[in-house]
Amino acid sequence: MTAIYRIGQIVPSSNTTMETEIPLMLNARLQLRPERFTFHSSRMRMHKVTREELLAMNREALRCAAELADARVDVMSTACLVAIMAMGNGYHRQVQEELTAIARANQCDAPVMTSAGALVEGLKIMGARRISLLAPYMRPLCDRVVEYIESEGIEVVDSIAFEIPDNLDVGRRDPALLLEDVKKLNTTGVDVVVLSACVQMQSLPSIQAAEQALGIPVTSTAVCTVRRMLDHLGLDPVVPGAGALLSGRYPAQRENGHA
Repeated sequence: MTAIYRIGQIVPSSNTTMETEIPLMLNARLQLRPERFTFHSSRMRMHKVTREELLAMNREALRCAAELADARVDVMSTACLVAIMAMGNGYHRQVQEELTAIARANQCDAPVMTSAGALVEGLKIMGARRISLLAPYMRPLCDRVVEYIESEGIEVVDSIAFEIPDNLDVGRRDPALLLEDVKKLNTTGVDVVVLSACVQMQSLPSIQAAEQALGIPVTSTAVCTVRRMLDHLGLDPVVPGAGALLSGRYPAQRENGHA
């Protein structure tokens, strides 16, 4: 019998990307592996990507974790990077503990993760010491993301902030534009390029092409999220057409007793 895994995501109400890019990647594995996935979300209100709205949204995350626990998902993740990073360096560890406690209190044993932590962890799996990134945020929030990543021991050589305040507009941005945008990014001496540091800014259709054009590994927060989901589930971290991190180049990580 083919194994079926339930994927749970805590999603901002205006996010239109994580419920498309995550299923696209995991379902693309059908070309290579037999596992099947179903997708389940709980939403928290957010329209403008401002610190005030992000703080208010974060307060809803515990309710969302309880709702996903009721579905007995097999892995649970937040689906907003900047909401975590805006709260201060290393905050993804604290919120992961809080959400895990809620899941356990509601009889759900799923591993709990964050997209913010997944980006940091994914970059470390790739051995990245110096990166450059693209993000849709206003410059102060982009700088906060850069500071957060650097606090984890990874130097950010360059960052471009597109300064799009409305989260729906972020999701509408054509990912093909990133292939031109990345040409303006300083990638000299970097180990990895993060084509989208934001899970709402679409990038999946352009990751493989950008990687081929630059000649260095290219990833995104959504790709890193899928990678860490697969690690937590004990599954081979391979997805066709999603860049180096999911190419099979980097061995599976042992998580929660899984190989």
